Order: sequence, then C-alpha cells, then structure tokens
Amino acid sequence: MRNAQNTTRATRAATATAGLGVLALALSACAGSAGTAGNGGGAEAGEGFAYDAPQEDVDAAIADLDPVTITFQPSAASPDSVMAPAGTVFKEIVEERSGGKITVELVWGQAIASYAEVHDALADGRLDVAYTLPPYDPAQFAAINDLGTVMASLTPSPFLGELVANAVGNELGWTNEEAMSTYEELGLTPLTPLAASGGYYTVCNKPVQSKDDWDGLQVRIGSSAQAAQTQHLGGSPVSMEYAETFEALQRGTVDCTLGQLVPSAEGGIFEVAPHLGYTTQASFSRLPGAYLAGSGFQDLPLAYQQIIFDSNALAASGGMQAVIGGNAAAVGQAKEANGEIGAYD
Repeated sequence: MRNAQNTTRATRAATATAGLGVLALALSACAGSAGTAGNGGGAEAGEGFAYDAPQEDVDAAIADLDPVTITFQPSAASPDSVMAPAGTVFKEIVEERSGGKITVELVWGQAIASYAEVHDALADGRLDVAYTLPPYDPAQFAAINDLGTVMASLTPSPFLGELVANAVGNELGWTNEEAMSTYEELGLTPLTPLAASGGYYTVCNKPVQSKDDWDGLQVRIGSSAQAAQTQHLGGSPVSMEYAETFEALQRGTVDCTLGQLVPSAEGGIFEVAPHLGYTTQASFSRLPGAYLAGSGFQDLPLAYQQIIFDSNALAASGGMQAVIGGNAAAVGQAKEANGEIGAYD
C-alpha cells in the first residue's frame, strides 16, 4: 500500500432462491472476522467498526486516518470486458464505503503480473489486491487444486449451477485449514480463498459430442485433474498458458480448449473454434481462483482492512455478473460463428 500523499455441499433449494444479491451477502458472512486481522499502523489504527455498521460509524472510525491508494489487478483484460464488473464493483464499494479515503487503482490485462507470478507480486508489494489462479502451481496450492477437482461432482448449468458452485466453493475455501495456512505462510491475506468462477466447457474447431469424437483429440487443459478427465475420454491433454490458446487453435496445434466461457468470449476464441460442448450430469473439474491481499494489507489501519475485506465479499455479485454474463456472451459468439452447441451424448 502507499500513502496517497506520496502517490458441505450446500443445499440447492436454498441457493436456487438466493439470487445474486443474497449470494453476495452469504459470501460476506465471514467479513466480521476481519476485525481480528491485526492492529494496523499505530494505536488509533486499531479502532475498527462492527460489520454492517451504519456509515456514520465507519466515517468516525476513519476520520483521522490518512488517505491511501491500493492497486487491484482483477481478471479482466479491459474496463470494456464482460469480466470487468469483478473489478469495477469492488472499486465502487471500497471508495464509497471509505468516503473516498481509499482509492482503488485498477490494473487490467495482468499488466503488472501474469497468473504465474501474481502471488510473488502480492508478496513484494507490486500489487495490493489481485485475482489469482492458485492451481497454476498445484504443488504449492494442493488443497485449492483438490477442492477444484472435488467440485466436478456438482451439476453444471450456466446460471443456477454457477451460483451453487460459487457458494459451495466459498465455504470450502474458508473451512480448509491447509489452504488457509498456505496463504498465511506466503504472507498473503485471503479475501476470498476460493472463487469457483465459471464452469468448464469444450470449445473446439470441430463438433465434439460423442465418445468417438474424443479419440485422439488434442485438448488444451488447465489442471492435472482436467488432464486425467481428458485422457479418460480418449483425448490428449496439452498444458499451455491461456494466452497462447487462440494461436494454438488457429494453427491447429490443438483441436479444443477446455475452459471457462468467460475468457473464451473475452479472447475471441470462437472465431477459430466455434463449437461448444457441455456436460449435463457432472462437471469438468474447476480451476478455482482467489482474491488475495498482499504483504502491505496488515500494515493498513484496521478500519481500512475491514472496508477492503467487506467490500470484496459484497462485490461477489460483480464476479457472478461477469461469469453469467460471459456465459451468455459466449453462446452468442458461438452462434454468430455458426458453431454447433450441444451436450455430450
């Protein structure tokens, strides 16, 4: 942070009636624990406020604190992206709740750190808050990787299924001691230790819906569990950075990508791979994300820590808007490219 002056499986019935707003409040249930995170910088910095306190209580707690600016790297490539609400909603809530005393600078397109180095960037202070993909390092983040694998048991769907998966994932993340201790050892503070994000679909340069279609198929995957699933179906998994996927599909290096629909729509993947396939009873394993705060978070005044923590929980609606909106955009792009959209037989 820098001073501005210096520049177990949740019940589906309950979730079905929740909707985006209630999901955001459910994800914020842990927010009250932020008050125990530390005392921040100095005696007066130890004064916080009760969760869900009226704005006047928040204003009183931060009245004598200096303004700060934090750098947040969300997942979206630009402010015009369908994924942008995951960043912009957080910024709006933080700045409004802090009365403008906390300024959030948004960094788009992994401009400061790629997913492979984002945890280092948080630890060394280049970033203050970021969306990360822990399973990119499955050895270090084994618990998060395993939880993503377990979530394959959830029934997929582009709307309700995403609400259920993210509610389930949030609870699994907060209650997993190994996941929490790994973040602590790295000097990182989890704001959302596991974000289930979007479900996984095959996006291919030819229709893939039958068992025979999978034979010998070259499929770009993002996790070891997805590699095993691809092999079980008869395909050949190929591990590569997502940024390389468009060119690989364009050149025919791979036939498909197994990925979320949001980044597929974001990256224009349907221009070179217009055919979309999906499961109906179980899911492909997920590659969970996380929203993490960096090394400077504990040095902030307690009230600022609480504002950032609570705002991330409440901004979950923006993340869900990005996922569900991205699913719709992807289907539209596939149709525009004359692709086939269908379930596996």
